[in-house]
Amino acid sequence: MKFIILLFLFLSYNSNTFAMKKKPFHHLPDGTFRNPEGSPQLSFPGNWSFSTFNKEKRKLDMTVPKEHVLDKKKVLSDLERYKDDDYIAWIGHATYLIKLGSTTIITDPVFSKNAGPLVFGPKRFTEAALKLNEIPKTDLFLLTHNHYDHQDMSTIRRFPFKDSKVLVPLKLGKYFTRYRFKDVNEMDWYDEIKVNEDLKVTFLPAVHWSKRGLTDTNKTLWGNFLIEYKNKKILFACDTGYGNIYKELGEKYGPIDLTMINIGAYNFKPMFEKSIYHTTPEEALNVAQDLKSKKVLGTHWGTFVLSLEPIMEPPVRFKDNAEKYGFKKEDAIIFKIGEINSLKNILSYN
Repeated sequence: MKFIILLFLFLSYNSNTFAMKKKPFHHLPDGTFRNPEGSPQLSFPGNWSFSTFNKEKRKLDMTVPKEHVLDKKKVLSDLERYKDDDYIAWIGHATYLIKLGSTTIITDPVFSKNAGPLVFGPKRFTEAALKLNEIPKTDLFLLTHNHYDHQDMSTIRRFPFKDSKVLVPLKLGKYFTRYRFKDVNEMDWYDEIKVNEDLKVTFLPAVHWSKRGLTDTNKTLWGNFLIEYKNKKILFACDTGYGNIYKELGEKYGPIDLTMINIGAYNFKPMFEKSIYHTTPEEALNVAQDLKSKKVLGTHWGTFVLSLEPIMEPPVRFKDNAEKYGFKKEDAIIFKIGEINSLKNILSYN
């Protein structure tokens, strides 16, 4: 009997040890997550101060050029014009509509006036191009991570198309099932989901983090979505910093036809130099270069003040530095809020 008990304990121990060894690097023993191996490490800035941030924020010139936001009538007219085409439309910040064949995708939809709980958090300085009740029927809902400027619970609660297939990082599914979404899929890095014969989505690593409250740091995953449609590849980036992982992803999945990546929310001077979790415009170009991307579209700017760079600086730096990273200026793409363009025009194919 003693032998059987010892054998059972031995097998249980080795089974658990094997399971632990099999865990991917980004899964920690306590159930939280971390960035890919070799990513920049945060030593939390001792100089962070809300009062300093707000003092510096008040110095920003909040003048929004008229041409930055398209007229609502034009947006609605262009939606009708492109309804039979594959297209990309910028609603604001990280919210895009991407129509590919019979599937309309929405990314990180935020239609609230502020990015925070209830009435708190940064307020929009530009309105969303459309109201939630004006968006076309969506079939696929992509959420990259849980930060308030990406996971907007008011939008999720009021979302009109609860039959959309939802793809979310690990441990975020409950925020959708509680509001009666019918097809919710949690994904780990490198998981693939075939949406239909022409469309496949793979969830890939990003250099970022997650947090919504005081005690939930990194308890849910974050990441990028690789959208493969017919023979085209679009990478929709989570908020991300620069990291060596992108060279690896470029080798495995490149070349990418279009990388959509954050170019805002990087400057935190005088408190500390920059965010390691948000690429500068130059780092965004570097990521796209590592991914062997043919074109790159700048996202995550021109909507909320989340950092201290001038509000219209990101697209200027993005365009001005494109050639240093192997892109023609016209291939470093900047949309206006409300702009809709066909995939054929964006990717220059017949």
